[in-house]
Parts: sequence; structure tokens; C-alpha cells
Amino acid sequence: MNRDGALQSAWQQEIKKFDTPPAIADVYDVAIIGAGITGITCAEKLQASNKSCIVLEAVNIAHGTTGGTTAHLNTFFDSSYDKVIRDFGKDNARLLAQAGKEAIAIIKANVQKYQIDCDFEDKEAYLFATDEKQAQELDDLFEGSVEAGIDISWSDVQAFPIPFVKQVRIGGQAQFHPVKYIRALAAAFIKMGGTIFEETRVQEIEEADEGVLVLNTSKGSIRCRHAIYATHTPPGVNLLHFRLIPWRSYVVAVRLKDSNYPNALGYDLQDPYHYYRTHTINGEQLLIAGGKDHKTGHEENTEQFFRELEDQVQLHYDIDSVVYSWSSQYYEPVDGLPYIGHLPGGFKEVYVAAGYNGNGMIFGTLAGTIITSLIHTGDHSYKKLFDPSRVKPVAGFSKFIEQGADFISSFIKDKLSTEKIQSLVELNNDQAKVVKYDGDAYAMYKDNGGQLHAVSCTCTHVHCNVVWNNAEKTWDCPCHGSRFNINGKVLNAPAVKDLERVHLTEPDEAV
Repeated sequence: MNRDGALQSAWQQEIKKFDTPPAIADVYDVAIIGAGITGITCAEKLQASNKSCIVLEAVNIAHGTTGGTTAHLNTFFDSSYDKVIRDFGKDNARLLAQAGKEAIAIIKANVQKYQIDCDFEDKEAYLFATDEKQAQELDDLFEGSVEAGIDISWSDVQAFPIPFVKQVRIGGQAQFHPVKYIRALAAAFIKMGGTIFEETRVQEIEEADEGVLVLNTSKGSIRCRHAIYATHTPPGVNLLHFRLIPWRSYVVAVRLKDSNYPNALGYDLQDPYHYYRTHTINGEQLLIAGGKDHKTGHEENTEQFFRELEDQVQLHYDIDSVVYSWSSQYYEPVDGLPYIGHLPGGFKEVYVAAGYNGNGMIFGTLAGTIITSLIHTGDHSYKKLFDPSRVKPVAGFSKFIEQGADFISSFIKDKLSTEKIQSLVELNNDQAKVVKYDGDAYAMYKDNGGQLHAVSCTCTHVHCNVVWNNAEKTWDCPCHGSRFNINGKVLNAPAVKDLERVHLTEPDEAV
């Protein structure tokens, strides 16, 4: 697919409106906010345990990160086991390894139980060090993984045409088609009596009576006894926003001239690292490669990352053409482990699942099991490990400080330094700028047809300044990852309100 407009995930092409019965219960046992891997897994698990559930999705099923993931299913994570051992101890590292294995087993069991055609395949994974510095890192990773109980061994197999200094093989991995999987899981949820409403944005949660919550949405109010934020980051202002760092990751799906497609999952140890696998899409085998990650809202010329990623793949593969390209968002937890459990500072009946780093399919699946158990019994064997209220004075401290600095910088950035409104006349087609006029700052974009789109440059979450993303034609917030389209419509939480739109008919009228 050529980059001549919005970048579209190969998975996303299969998303259509998911019609469900319109009946609304008086009070649901559980309302799940978000219809990605976390929301749909929670919904299926809870409905199967005799809880009446409703899923509320702002756009449609798998619209966000689930529709953009490359769907590697791993028992090793972006936070390596040697680091987890240092920060959380050996026992917790082993518990984390157990959790990863359990998540893959849950997905595999659901595929068999519901006969889901989602291209699930068991795979081996290869991590390779391309220089001596990475080799030392790989030595540490290997030792930590052995301590945690991961199936890992040194290997000289040339699974990828990429030169390496050292390499390990990790068994027990897998891959699948994420949209096919959760749509089938959603269908099973509805068959059990569950309800899904798409194009329904939850704006806030209030407490009505004792034990009853009211979710105010764009289409009315929903009453429930428990609520789950399955949105990567909760709306409003919460301590978690200072513990979650939003990142963009880039992906290309390419056709090869020589059909030298790998039959494994592959990862280098560069910073940021690159990842590879093969998938058959619409009957055609493609190499899917990802990487070039950067913090959301910290880069304006995002198109360069697609070019750099293509160049990286071209170093090792003979590319015929780029068929698809897209990017996706994930959130890095400052101490390395996700936050799954009660929402800190919120109502005791409200739960959150966030901070998956690049391992969303695993932790989103685990969230369904963990939160179901917490709702039923108040406990789970992973409760303490993933507790959103945990405090680790050492683990993640530097990243906590760094994230706070990013917030302060974007919050107090001098708007008087932005370009004057007169620069509007200098905007070329398909160009965007933040401009100053009469004491206020605006985010301006002129589309390919010459039409000007103007919105407030202040994010509606906690009022940081948005930054232009030229590859996806969006305004992105560098503080907590909220994203908006050219007309200010919310695309990503934690913001729930659109940017204020400024109606301009002719550029000259705004001067």
C-alpha cells in the first residue's frame, strides 16, 4: 500500500460494524470500556462466569492497538528477566514467566474451544546480538531467562539472513491474526448473552447508589456494579499517567522477490529493536517487520521512520514491494511490569489494565483472567505482581522522573514562541503548523485540496500542547499519548473530549 493518505493496518481491513442486540439492562454486573484484546477477553471470561456484561467501544472492535499489533505471542518481554530479577526478585520473575506461558495457553484453548480460524501457529523465536555490546546484553538476558524457567538455549541456526555475533532460541512462542481472534471471541460473548455497543465513548464514571456506578457516554448512561478500563490508559487525571510512557511503533509488510520468508519470530537487540515474522494475508505470504519506536508526540516528521524501517529490511531481504505500512501505539510502564487491578484513586469497583509495553496480546489476555478473579473473589495469584498501586522506589525511578519532565515541558511550553498567524498564508498543501493569534495558539493543517483545518493546540486531557504527526495526519500529545484527527476528534485516550474546533472559511479572514 502506498503512503498517499492515512496509514492502514493490514488487520484493520477486516473490521466492519459489529451489530449486537440493542437491549439495555437496568444494571449490568460489569461494564467494559474498550473492545480490544483486553476488553473482549475480559467480557468473554466474565460472561462465561455468569456475570452480565456490556462492552462500550468509542470506535469499533480492534480499532486501536489490537488492530495494529504484529501479534507476536511471547513468554519473554520488553522487560528482560535479568532486569525483573534485579527489580522484583527471582520469585516474581518466575511468576512472570508462568504468566506468559499461561496467556499463550489461554489463547490456544479459546481457539480450540470456539473453533476460531485466526491463523494461530506455534513458533520458535530467535534473539540475535549484532555487535559485542548487544552480546553482553544477550548474556545477561540468557542467564535471567534460565533463572525464570524459560525454554531458552544458544543457537547457531540461521533462521534470518541477518549476521549475528550471538543468538538464542526460545521455544513455546506463537503468532496469530488478532482481529480474527477477538471478533470470534466477541461473537462467543454475544452468544452467551453479552452486549457490545460500538461508536459509544465513555466520558466519565460517577457513583449513583451504594455499589452502583453510572457511566456517562456519548449515547446516554449505563449503570453497572463494576467497570473496567480496557483502554491502555484511563481517562481523567490519575497517578498512572505519570507511570505510563506512550510510544509509537512502525510496521511494514513487504513482498519478497525470492520468497525467502522466515518460519520463526525474530528480534535484534538494537535500541530500539527490530522484529520480524511472516504472515499470509489474503492468500499471499508477506514479511512483517517492525521497529523505529519513539515517544508519542516527540517527532513531527514521522514519515522518516517508515523509510528507515524499509531501509533496515532492505539490508537483509530482497524487497519486491511494500504492501502495507502502519504504526501503532503502546504504553511503557516505568518499572517494567503492567498495571492490572484496581484503579488507583478511583472507585473501589473500577479496574484498569494498562502498561503492556510491546506485549499487549499476552498481558491483555492475562487481564481477563486476573480481573475476573478479582471481581469474584478479590484475589488472584498475580494480583500483587501487577498491582497498579505498587510502589517500587528504585525500579523505574529514572523513567518516572523523565516522564514527569516531559509532561512539565509540554505543559508550560511558551506558546508565544509559536509562529504568527500570518504564517498561515505560507502553509503549503499537506502541511501543518502551530500558530499564534490574538493571545491564543491553534493547530493548523491545510489538506491536499487546500482546505484549512484549525483546532485548539491544547490537549483536552491535562492541557499539554499537541504535536503534528505528518505520517498519520494527526495531532499527538507528548504528555500522555492522546491523539486527535485534523478536525480535533479524539482518536486515543486518555482524552475523552475533542479539541475545540475553529471554523475558518478563508485563510485571509484569520489574519
